[in-house]
Amino acid sequence: MIIDCHLHVWPDHIAHAMQAQRPAGMKLRFDGTLDGLLRTMDESGIDKGLALGVGIKASVVAKTNEFIGSVPRDRLVPFGTVHPDLSVEENLRHLRDNGIVGVKLHPLFQTVSLADPKVHEILSALGDEGMPVVTHVGAGADEEANERGAPALLRKLADSIPHLQLIACHYGGYHRLEEAEQHVVGSRVTLETSWPPTMAELEPEKVRDLIRAHGADRVVYGSDWPMADPAAEIAAIRNLGLTPEEEAGILGGNLARILGL
Repeated sequence: MIIDCHLHVWPDHIAHAMQAQRPAGMKLRFDGTLDGLLRTMDESGIDKGLALGVGIKASVVAKTNEFIGSVPRDRLVPFGTVHPDLSVEENLRHLRDNGIVGVKLHPLFQTVSLADPKVHEILSALGDEGMPVVTHVGAGADEEANERGAPALLRKLADSIPHLQLIACHYGGYHRLEEAEQHVVGSRVTLETSWPPTMAELEPEKVRDLIRAHGADRVVYGSDWPMADPAAEIAAIRNLGLTPEEEAGILGGNLARILGL
């Protein structure tokens, strides 16, 4: 079974607008719609995936979670959004009301910091609820935005909320791998493999060494659709020279175990 940990999806009208916005300077390689996502999953051989919603401001959290909560549960696991401008109780209510089982946090797009005490308060409450959190870590925008998601801040967050299941995107440091190796690799967080526009631009031996240093059983595959092509990213995983057991775990077994899918 192949499970993709990193699938962004939007309502059709927002997805169409995103085509011209180039999030984080990256061109969308697919249309970002729910129909487009399901079609890509079928074409790429993806059995199941996490549908990620990101509310860039507090006023859109409710609508974002309403949409994410409507995805077909046989193929997609709904991961919704929170925002520190809402109270802990409001954030939890918007998640519960829509049957959402986890959260995507995005320091770049949401203008929130992994060091913000309000963010820590919300994430601690999510940990109490047993809701895992997938978060962007590393660069991808201006310097101020990059620092909001720095690998060192992710490590402090993980250490301060030990009961929270954290999945760190981009090997724990997008375009900041040395910092990820210093602060995140070997920690208790789960690492995710996406590296748009493609993981193939990374040196396979370096990636393989990083995975084994962290523990291949705590690494999960993610594509970052629609910014990357899932089929190409699956091929890149298979090109790392991992053992069949390591490869199968990363492509689906580990996430199924970690999230109880």
